[in-house]
Amino acid sequence: MASVLKGAERDAGNMALGDHLAELRTRLLICVGTIVVMMIPAWFLYPWITDVLNQPYCDAVRNVEPEASCKFLETNLLEPFTLRLRIAGYGALFLAMPVMMWQLWRFVAPGLYKRERRYALAFTLSSLALFAAGAAVAYVTLTKAVEFLVTLGGPDVEIRSGIGNFVKFSMFMMLAFGVGFQFPVLVVALQMVGVVTPQRLASWRRQIIVGIVIIAAGITPSGDPISMLALAVPMYLFFELSLLLGRLFLWRRARREGAPETEPASVDPTP
Repeated sequence: MASVLKGAERDAGNMALGDHLAELRTRLLICVGTIVVMMIPAWFLYPWITDVLNQPYCDAVRNVEPEASCKFLETNLLEPFTLRLRIAGYGALFLAMPVMMWQLWRFVAPGLYKRERRYALAFTLSSLALFAAGAAVAYVTLTKAVEFLVTLGGPDVEIRSGIGNFVKFSMFMMLAFGVGFQFPVLVVALQMVGVVTPQRLASWRRQIIVGIVIIAAGITPSGDPISMLALAVPMYLFFELSLLLGRLFLWRRARREGAPETEPASVDPTP
């Protein structure tokens, strides 16, 4: 394995297809091994994780019915063990995310120029921060999302969620928000490689806003308007920020190449 890792430092142009496949296999094994190892602390963090997930559920239920019990209801005797394994797996994915992103960057880094490697590292760190921010926003909106779903049944319907279903719902919601918050990383990357320009994206603003709303409505598990807006509004703000970053990048590239300091109609993707 050490010899394969050393190969990551070589220029990708000098690596044969077999070397690339061996490198990919090694990186994947490291990621899988990290997830397996991280399942151990996640297993013992189960009580804390369930307490954290119970809080928004409890707040939502008691906002609707102050005297109601906010404990989860489970009728399947085998579900607690399955749930603990599921939470250990979800927790391991979250804990292993920095290592996984680092391995991805190390895999693509040999094929990049020195200046591009600096950008790749920035993209990796930005992706991690945005994913964590998206998961945090999802957690904050969970209370309103659950409250909306509980009130849909009316006052004559008493709803008690199984802990397995709620964990799956909350984890999917945090995952959806984390993925949605990767939107600015994608937009900036497309501008940097010359696929689109800030001017072209600005001309598509109305269509992009409609697309953001549709995506936000589609990937939020609860489907409530509060969660949809909590995802759609940041995505739009990130879009505007991405345009500013794209213009700044093109302006700096124009200065470096000695061209007029105006935004070009197209960008040469080669460094």
